[in-house]
Amino acid sequence: MKENRKTREKKRTAWVVIGWVFTIVQIAVSAATVYFLNRSGMVPKKIMIAGVVVLAVLVLVCRLLMKRRIRPARFVVGAVIALAVSAVLVAACYYVHTLTSTLQDITDTTEEVTGVGVYVLAEDPAESIGDTEGYVFGILESIEWESTDNTIVQIETEIDSLIQVESYAGMDDLADALLAGECGAIVMGEQYAEVISELEGYEDFEDQIKEIASYEWSTEVEMTEVSEDAAAAINGYGVFTMYISGIDTYGAISTKSRSDVNIIAVVNTNTKQILLISTPRDYYVELSISNGVKDKLTHAGLYGVEVSMDTLGMLYDTELDYYFRVNFNGFEELIDALGGVTVVSEYEFDVEPDFYYEVGENELSGIEALAFARERYSFTEGDRQRGENQMAVITGVIQKLQTPSVLYNFTDIMAGLEGSFETDMSYDDLSTLVRNQISALSAGTSWEVQTYSVDGTGKRASTYSLSKQVYVMEPDQDTVDYAKELIEAMRNDEIISVEEQAE
Repeated sequence: MKENRKTREKKRTAWVVIGWVFTIVQIAVSAATVYFLNRSGMVPKKIMIAGVVVLAVLVLVCRLLMKRRIRPARFVVGAVIALAVSAVLVAACYYVHTLTSTLQDITDTTEEVTGVGVYVLAEDPAESIGDTEGYVFGILESIEWESTDNTIVQIETEIDSLIQVESYAGMDDLADALLAGECGAIVMGEQYAEVISELEGYEDFEDQIKEIASYEWSTEVEMTEVSEDAAAAINGYGVFTMYISGIDTYGAISTKSRSDVNIIAVVNTNTKQILLISTPRDYYVELSISNGVKDKLTHAGLYGVEVSMDTLGMLYDTELDYYFRVNFNGFEELIDALGGVTVVSEYEFDVEPDFYYEVGENELSGIEALAFARERYSFTEGDRQRGENQMAVITGVIQKLQTPSVLYNFTDIMAGLEGSFETDMSYDDLSTLVRNQISALSAGTSWEVQTYSVDGTGKRASTYSLSKQVYVMEPDQDTVDYAKELIEAMRNDEIISVEEQAE
């Protein structure tokens, strides 16, 4: 009888110890969850306080169920609840930590990479810089001069000798000099070869040359200080603007490249409206660095994201506070991670060889959405309609991000963001924006998106980047002025409706 009593005491002690272990684990995981949520800066204060209260109550309830005076059924219920809560909280910690780390990686981006190549004719025997002794090197006289100078210095260091350099005004002039034998090698941005190949008569240029050396130079993006209005808007009381750029590359997101997507997002956090204004890539405008000489808007991206932002700011007489840049690879991955998006098409059209789109709603995967956003030859309005389609895809993404389904593919979404997207918005500003959005959603508020695309007339003209005449789009000033009116209305907290105002 005495042994039975001791045995019962040991069992009771064991159950008590197990109960306290479960409680301590639950307390520890709860504390970790509160820490990660608070560290993220994305959870509104009211929700954080409510969460702490709920976690404390759950700990207390489980502790009471697993008290010393044991009823086996009650103990089991308490233990199961404690383990279930702990498991959910561990998953929450993982998600919050992943989100925080990913957003920290893509925010505060102020560096761009310029890839510079040294090219010779395809049949040239030279295979490396060491084989170019006695060559004349062609360079662009006013385009990317800093990275070009750095490359020339590096070449002279490698061959331990000064080299002869000839300057040319445009990319096509530089190509002509190499093809005609005026110079033995040319130094230019690696993205320029594709630009030259799109010129009439230069379609096989990339096949006629070979790259014998490649260099990368990093530069700081010189961004203007965020305005007081933008700072207030991030905190939920005003308007901020963002330049959305889709760069023409599958490589590193920080690489300078043409911008095929040029959209200004005007976000009013008071009215919960977003205005998207699309500008065609071929718009014939003065670049911020061209001293009044006009060029295609897409070429601004060759000289850096700040040139694209400043150029659009000049066109619309407005300041752009932030930029958000995505490459095509990231575009596909994000949409696939979201489980696809619903995109409304104004037209029925095909993109050969695989894709078909109908008027109205289309459920699109990443590659289908990319083809939808890039197509322009199916439309009489060409690049203008492509801009409309790009905004339709962005609208679809915004709408999908406001649904609970995002949680099911959370880790895939984070993986899709990393390395494919970047913004100069600070992590603190972004987390504040997310925190205010969570508050708005909890109050039943959602965002409304309005879109507008400026128009123009096609013609041929020479540009800052190219000496020969190429296709450009002369801006329709009436549409530009209307876009300015829309931006001003957004800044004045007016509820806009593009369709009504356009009438």
